Amino acid sequence: MFTINENFCKLPESYLFSEVARRINAFKEANPNVDVIRMGIGDVTLPLCPAAIEAMHKAVDDEGNPATFHGYGPEQGYPFLREAIALHDYKKRGIAMDPSEIFVSDGAKSDTGNFGDILSISNRVAVTDPVYPVYVDTNVMAGRAGDLVKGAWDKIQYLPVTSENGFIPSVPEGMDIPDVIYLCYPNNPTGTTLTRDQLKVWVDFALKHGSLILFDSAYEAFIRQDDVPHSIYEIEGARKCAVEFRSFSKTAGFTGIRCGYTVVPKELTAKDSNGCDVNLNHLWNRRQCTKFNGASYISQRGAAAVYTPEGQRQIKEAVDYYLTNAGILREGLTDAGLEVFGGVNAPYVWIKTPAGISSWEFFDLLLEKCNVAGTPGSGFGPAGEGYFRLTAFNTLENTMEAVKRIRSARF
Repeated sequence: MFTINENFCKLPESYLFSEVARRINAFKEANPNVDVIRMGIGDVTLPLCPAAIEAMHKAVDDEGNPATFHGYGPEQGYPFLREAIALHDYKKRGIAMDPSEIFVSDGAKSDTGNFGDILSISNRVAVTDPVYPVYVDTNVMAGRAGDLVKGAWDKIQYLPVTSENGFIPSVPEGMDIPDVIYLCYPNNPTGTTLTRDQLKVWVDFALKHGSLILFDSAYEAFIRQDDVPHSIYEIEGARKCAVEFRSFSKTAGFTGIRCGYTVVPKELTAKDSNGCDVNLNHLWNRRQCTKFNGASYISQRGAAAVYTPEGQRQIKEAVDYYLTNAGILREGLTDAGLEVFGGVNAPYVWIKTPAGISSWEFFDLLLEKCNVAGTPGSGFGPAGEGYFRLTAFNTLENTMEAVKRIRSARF
């Protein structure tokens, strides 16, 4: 009789956002005439920018012509997109990047989860807490997390980021050194950021101890403050210790189109069991060639159009729209007497729940009293208890209405 990977059985019964959706749907069934404003899952509401739409229409026409038809593409991504990424996202910022170090995919979620395929199961993993659940859950699936004990995995190292430490994680001290460190900045879920000097502390730490940083930069397009780095490779030495993940989902509204990329510098190496250096760029390429057939030609043409002058202008307008929503949330919720963080360089606001109210209790209260749905902080990790996330990805009108409802609730 065949057996299963029992690590999957250790996972909580449902993924965080599936549980959020279940509760909202149950509320809607019981209250069919209520207009619920959904500000929980970070899905965009604006349509794709015209430049991407035009490019994808042309790509569809290409697929209908024998002379321009594209079947299987390169697993690493088409050169036209990899070259555009290297130029616009890196070289124009003064960062040396070869297109062969860029791997196009169907999104950062997949890549952050899949990258562990090429890492030893014995690696000790550290995550900021609260954290995007995919980082933790995929390590549970791989067998690196241990057992869930009082809401925390006993083999995962949690690095608290709360109002008490200004949402700045402290590097581990003494003998408690992680092998793999997940960092996401601008941060999901807290909406906070690190300055260059604060991020340099982590790069220096990784270089000193031989640790690998998995840096999720999916929200870099929302950065507006000069001292917040758009890429970890702005920090000297990062090419020797960091992998960077990026996505077109929030930058260009590709949540349903699916396109992102991962950067694995060629000088990044790890040790095998014999102590020999192994090139991670080579290993990731081998993994992708075996287990991934590449993002579609149509989606990659749409992504490449984002880098045209028209595309850059159009996606900036969309990002500015969401940042306006974030500002409205920050100001309105603060006026309502709530303590609010984030929302300046990110599309998320992180709310401290009123005294004595847990994050799931606040979810139910907000849904029932205001008909507004968000995401409980405890779903992002132990240190997320007592906090709550709202996204700025809804419409301007719904954002203003949500703030109006919350203000009138007088928490």
